[in-house]
Amino acid sequence: MRKLVGQIVKFGVVGVICFFIDYLIGLAAVNLILRFRLFGESSFIIGSQIGAALGFAVSVVVNYILSFKFVFARREEMDRRAEFIIFLVLSVIGLGINQLIIGIATGPLYSGVRWLRETLGYSMMYTGAKILATAVVMVYNFVTRKIFLEQKKAAQ
Repeated sequence: MRKLVGQIVKFGVVGVICFFIDYLIGLAAVNLILRFRLFGESSFIIGSQIGAALGFAVSVVVNYILSFKFVFARREEMDRRAEFIIFLVLSVIGLGINQLIIGIATGPLYSGVRWLRETLGYSMMYTGAKILATAVVMVYNFVTRKIFLEQKKAAQ
């Protein structure tokens, strides 16, 4: 149990590092798109999706490197290309969950709830959506990586 808790803590540290990489790239993209109104009235919604995807792309590579350096024991029999492909597929599913949560929050939820529009600016709404999405995807990532990528202990 102590080993699992230690692993979760290390996973959390890697996750926080990757969250900031993802978040800062995403927020910069959203603000750049909003500043130049690249997509007219839909700049916030489309910018949020583009920003989330760009942030994800950079952070998934950093996450892969850090995860196998500090968190998970590699399966020795698994080819590294296959390992990365599985990691990437699991991460893309996580991205889908991330995009869905951010899309709902910054689209129908933000547009449909007047109180949110009057209370929160675009950056605050994106930040709240990103934090929620990150929490959900972090749990998904830990569980799926543990199941599909980590070396299993030999029966003792």
